[in-house]
Amino acid sequence: MDEITDLPIDLPSVCRKKITAAFDGGRITSDGGVMLLSAAERRIGIIDRLWRLIPDRRNPFLVTHSVASILKARIFAIACGYEDGNDLGFLRTDPAFKLACGRLPEEGKDLCSQPTLSRWENAPDIRSLIRLTYALVDQYCHSFGSAIPALITLDIDDTVDVVHGRQQMSFFNAHEGEYCFKPIHVYDVATGRPVVVILRPGKTPSGKEVRGWVRKIVRRIRKHWPDTHITLRGDGHYARPEVMAWAERKGVDYIFGLPGSKPLHAKVEAFADHIRVVRAEQAAAAVRGYTEVRHGAGSWGCERRVIARIEATPLGLDNRFVVTSLADPDPETLYAKIYCARGNAENLIKLHKSQLKSDRTSCRCPLANQMRLILHTAAYWLVLAVRDQIPKAHKLATAEFNTIRLRLLKIGARISETSHRVKIAFAAACPEASLFRHIMAALKPAPA
Repeated sequence: MDEITDLPIDLPSVCRKKITAAFDGGRITSDGGVMLLSAAERRIGIIDRLWRLIPDRRNPFLVTHSVASILKARIFAIACGYEDGNDLGFLRTDPAFKLACGRLPEEGKDLCSQPTLSRWENAPDIRSLIRLTYALVDQYCHSFGSAIPALITLDIDDTVDVVHGRQQMSFFNAHEGEYCFKPIHVYDVATGRPVVVILRPGKTPSGKEVRGWVRKIVRRIRKHWPDTHITLRGDGHYARPEVMAWAERKGVDYIFGLPGSKPLHAKVEAFADHIRVVRAEQAAAAVRGYTEVRHGAGSWGCERRVIARIEATPLGLDNRFVVTSLADPDPETLYAKIYCARGNAENLIKLHKSQLKSDRTSCRCPLANQMRLILHTAAYWLVLAVRDQIPKAHKLATAEFNTIRLRLLKIGARISETSHRVKIAFAAACPEASLFRHIMAALKPAPA
């Protein structure tokens, strides 16, 4: 890499001493924390799991950039805040990124360029993408190691992804007022781990479509854990008769939000009137109560347990409903503690979408956009692996990904290479130096 020798920058003097600045500091990186991501990858193996599923038909004697190195460069860049493939134009010579991808900072060849990266983002066909998507589910299951859970709750939700043009599969969504995709995100909220992210058109999913996705995900999980009990949780988009009937046949529990209807409001009217009277007698700002009824919509073909949350305020009644296959516990616990916990899934979507920029699905082809979602999910796994090694009592133990990036990944370092070693000299004033040491030690592979 050629040194930058532009004219120095004059800055205001301090204590009568002239200050100049220039970009001539040598092999300095602003992303020294990418080495944590490299250590996390060696620990969890998400990139190693993915690249083996992408067919490489190139002549091996003419290959400069392996599929593994291409995916590493792209995923590490996403995790460090470089969501645009064009950023590889300068990151390909960054000494820290080269080291993280297994290349020497001076003698090693530069990483792949943006055109090479784009070709591989568009390379996987539909069969390869199906295998890669299943690999995300496999990664979720393998992340538990030998501690197979007795039960898990999967939160399923879709989010708006405004398109950057008129890409294939983009629809105009009247509710959002935008041309968009509506990808489905599935998480295990209890652990914060992603299960799968699936690109789909910008419209509300039908019951048949949701049933198809849920069936594939559950089937894949049960290949690893045949005895684990699974509960599905989602909002009113997923309370479809096809989904509930399938779940009941397969022994999968569910708890879904349920849109209110006139027959449903009529069934809880007596209880709602009682809550209204109690609030009036107490002159309270709000009084909340819970009840349950048996209800069967016309398309259900049977009656199911419906939980109602009734809240009376001076402005009137606010009735909310959920439908569930769970026989226990009581209505208040089911709604307030079990169902409302799905709100944490929206926080996880925010990490994926807003802080790792997974909404940069700007390719024309939907296959390439699904590939991008897979790459961003892999970056999610790496940052999560780093955060999981932070001691629970530390202030960053539950930090958002932007904070993890700022405090642990965006660390200045000077990298020097000699004939026998490579030295990374981190900034002496790094405020998280001791935490960085702890995480790197925790991610160090066990001796063979």
